[in-house]
Amino acid sequence: MSALLEVSDLSVHHGQLEAVRSVDLTVTAGEIVAMIGANGAGKSTLLRTIAGLHTPSRGTIHFDGRDVTGLPVHARVAAGIALVPEGRHMFGSLSVEDNLIAGAYSRRRGPWTVDKVVELFPWIGERRRQQAWQLSGGEQQAVAIGRALMSNPRLLLLDELSLGLSPIALGRIYAVLPELVSAGLGVLLVEQDVAQALSVAARVHCLLEGRQRLSGRPSELSMSEIEAAYFGTGRAAASVGEAQ
Repeated sequence: MSALLEVSDLSVHHGQLEAVRSVDLTVTAGEIVAMIGANGAGKSTLLRTIAGLHTPSRGTIHFDGRDVTGLPVHARVAAGIALVPEGRHMFGSLSVEDNLIAGAYSRRRGPWTVDKVVELFPWIGERRRQQAWQLSGGEQQAVAIGRALMSNPRLLLLDELSLGLSPIALGRIYAVLPELVSAGLGVLLVEQDVAQALSVAARVHCLLEGRQRLSGRPSELSMSEIEAAYFGTGRAAASVGEAQ
């Protein structure tokens, strides 16, 4: 199957610091790819670069066969790339419904509407007029996902879903991902919670100090290899199984 997203030899600098170093990855429609790593590994920088918020110093980003490396954020959204940012970034004074509608500013044609988001997260139906600041962290995360879906994306970039969430809230969020990919959506998931990422991903990459230390399918990776890559201890394989 041809790649929906193809990242090739991507490097990103923050000033003199090389935050992402020669990263290669692909995401196809209908699959979840996880990028794991400790805090500061470069995961969020990678996701924000794919979304157009950072400019790479080297490498290319292709989406659906098109080179989008130089496109601005709004053009990538219009092409079908949507980011759920770390920390949710709700408009706290706006209602839940208005936060969702904000995601439709550059929407593509497609099935996602406010009512469709309510089907995915039924509790929103009763609280759509409530201000977003009154929601719990898990509820805000659900709204952030719904807001991204309102643009009718083909690729969903999820940055640190587990951040600040209780295990119950996190379980509810992760429970909706299979439904999204079954409809053909591609998902690139950035996560520190290794167990959660491995439970849903078809393929996984591990970043350490901006470099890919490990790539493969979860079933082909041992916990010792993952721990070595994650913490930079011992010797991690550069690639296990199908890396891309």
